[in-house]
Amino acid sequence: MRTIRLAMSAILLAATAVLVPAHVAAQSLSSSTKWHWNKGTIVVDSPERPAGQQSVIGLTAPKMDVVRVGFVGLGMRGPGAVERFTYIPGTHIVALCDYEEARAVKCQEMLRKASLPPAAIYSGEEGYKPLCEREDIDLVYIAADWVHHFPIAKYALEHGKHVAIEVPSAMNLEQCWELINLSETTRKHCFILENCCYDWFEMNTLNMAQHGVFGEVLRAQGAYIHNLDDFWDYYWKTDATDKLGWRLRYNMESRGDLYATHGLGPVAQALDIHRGDRMATLVAMDTKSVHGVELVEKATGEKCDSFRNGDHTTTLIRTTNGKVIEIQHNVMSPQPYNRLYQLTGTRGFANKYPVEGYALDSKQMAASGVQPQVDNLNTHSFLPQAEAASLVAKYQHPILKKYGEMAKEVGGHGGMDFIMDSRLVYCMQNGLPLDMDVYDMAEWCCLAELGALSMDNGCAAVAFPDFTRGHWNDVKGYRHAFASPEDEAAAEAAAKAATAKLKERGAKEWAKIDKKAKKAKK
Repeated sequence: MRTIRLAMSAILLAATAVLVPAHVAAQSLSSSTKWHWNKGTIVVDSPERPAGQQSVIGLTAPKMDVVRVGFVGLGMRGPGAVERFTYIPGTHIVALCDYEEARAVKCQEMLRKASLPPAAIYSGEEGYKPLCEREDIDLVYIAADWVHHFPIAKYALEHGKHVAIEVPSAMNLEQCWELINLSETTRKHCFILENCCYDWFEMNTLNMAQHGVFGEVLRAQGAYIHNLDDFWDYYWKTDATDKLGWRLRYNMESRGDLYATHGLGPVAQALDIHRGDRMATLVAMDTKSVHGVELVEKATGEKCDSFRNGDHTTTLIRTTNGKVIEIQHNVMSPQPYNRLYQLTGTRGFANKYPVEGYALDSKQMAASGVQPQVDNLNTHSFLPQAEAASLVAKYQHPILKKYGEMAKEVGGHGGMDFIMDSRLVYCMQNGLPLDMDVYDMAEWCCLAELGALSMDNGCAAVAFPDFTRGHWNDVKGYRHAFASPEDEAAAEAAAKAATAKLKERGAKEWAKIDKKAKKAKK
């Protein structure tokens, strides 16, 4: 676990006149992180952009009729992704890889069911390497455990592949900077697979915010509050001696918000982060660990006195433009699932959990283009059902109009996974910038290390590094990219034609495989 440990000497070199207690030696920091104190704030240095690299804000790649994909990591999340891609026209699943060969082979049945050609199978600790080296793969889709997200993505980018990485995509600042440099150098997409940006309420609310329904959004909340007691045993274990599994071990050894992106991603888009604003400073604090310790002691039968992650972590962020974001993380406590998702604006309010609704007064409702049917409508309570439905109908996001019905049929966390994958493919087929870039990935994933740095130093304020290195204000306002109707229609026709040919080929190849298997049984 080299990337989540920092030797005492490196801490002392990085800080100015900082004494670090012995128990902090195993904190969730990367060895290359450099920081110093400035008037009571910890300032994390941003390395200069190496010569020859350019910003990838708005990065595009040549259009492709067919997106050829290799999947790595086929445990809990990967198989669902493979199945979803069988429903997306213009995709070719070229290769499947997992540490355990049987899990990769099992996913072949999804291709058989869809009459798509069987994929090449790779397995073992470094099975991803020959997959990434193939010349017939455009995109490497990574759904392995957290520890392996970075090395797989790094190898794929180094071999000229676009990458899509499950969350969290990078576990510390060192990994964030390496992925940024690789994306800038190779001019390849580095996409964070943050599905919560594509949920219905978040997408419609984002559209409302972009049209000024809430006025200026000043404050936002997001969270990942999900008691994982029913899931800890399902996380992959290396062998029979591994009593914890990768995710519980990571929580034991690391501090900070380790899973910030579900809560942070959607609100960052609503606040135009990297498109006119940036996160400037954070302060983090956590409770002591109680249930985490219990879980380790129950699994190992030994006393645990070094569980790093608190049961509940809270991070407050202030942006350059004076906005405030609150992000929470709790996978330990017995409470209902909650991502919070709340926007507080100067003219209105949106809230998803635990009560979903909008609050606007009559004047703002009418200004938003929806005539209220209720007298004396005010913001002391949520909109009545009829008014809320009218507001959602007016501001239904165009992406939901395009993929929403199909997403409900295919599924994947209610369909948002399918929408995410479809948008990724749509942008690649049409040569458009992706909805999330490598800077978004870095900003949303860095809360773990920055939060640990804050909490390990008395909950001090920590200044964010500028991952864009000066380009966060080049684009004014977050927007999804769309092709012209003519180009979109042409791309869809080419995609459908390509898939039809793949299905013809697939049917023949599976028939041959079945015939050979039947003959072998005789």
